[in-house]
Amino acid sequence: MKRDDRQFPTDGRGLSLIAIAGLIAGVILISSLVKSGDNSLLCSIAKSRSQPINGFSDMETQLQALVHYATSKTTPQQNFGEISVTYDVLKKRNPCNFLVFGLGYDSRLWNALNPQGKTLFLEEDPKWVDIVLKGAPNLRAHAVKYRTQLKEADALLNHFRTEPSCFPSNAYLRGNDRCKLALTGFPDEFYDTEWDLIMIDAPRGYFPEAPGRMAAIYSAAVMARNRNGSSVTHVFLHDVDRKVEKVFATRFLCKKYLVKSVGRLWHFAIPPADEITSHDGPRFC
Repeated sequence: MKRDDRQFPTDGRGLSLIAIAGLIAGVILISSLVKSGDNSLLCSIAKSRSQPINGFSDMETQLQALVHYATSKTTPQQNFGEISVTYDVLKKRNPCNFLVFGLGYDSRLWNALNPQGKTLFLEEDPKWVDIVLKGAPNLRAHAVKYRTQLKEADALLNHFRTEPSCFPSNAYLRGNDRCKLALTGFPDEFYDTEWDLIMIDAPRGYFPEAPGRMAAIYSAAVMARNRNGSSVTHVFLHDVDRKVEKVFATRFLCKKYLVKSVGRLWHFAIPPADEITSHDGPRFC
């Protein structure tokens, strides 16, 4: 979630808010019916509320998100079509481990669409984390620091080509200080969890001193390749109308793994390295 996108015009967005609220309502209904089996819907709701996670049950989390979007004057950064791309995957993979770069007006939505799963938000601004969590304490979020700046994008590509610790055959993240594109110094939860879905909608990337999304894109590719088992990792990248996002996605997430494009969102399904022809040099694609 970009800092310049935290205030949204309300004109013409009413239908989007209604659609989003309806989406969450559908998730609540479906999850309740699945849990209910031969019992009634009310029994299902009671059962869900009796099993809190971090102090909040799945049903409570979903209902809070429904009320929030139904009464809000602001809309998420992504439009309904873009959101639906991720939702379609969440329906099939839920419960899953969902990593989101960015914390903002869409965070309640992502959390509600992954009931019983683990959704983690990473945000560069500690003050903004405090503000959001004050209104939505059930969200799991960490403030993180990035080592890059947008103006370094070209230099980082050159660095990648000459630094062996960045190469796909050697790539790792935790403690990899030699590779400037590797995300280091993040919470252990970031490294210890095998992420099924990764949403890249942050950090900020609209002025030269902003962190940019270069390291987030590279690191998502590394995590997907280093995944255990045979399942693909779904990576969603927003703002692909911008040059840096498009260049780094093409270089590290690979056009051959692009499965869907809607609006300003690209959806990649990246297999683990065991199922990819390996290269000794600096080639991910």
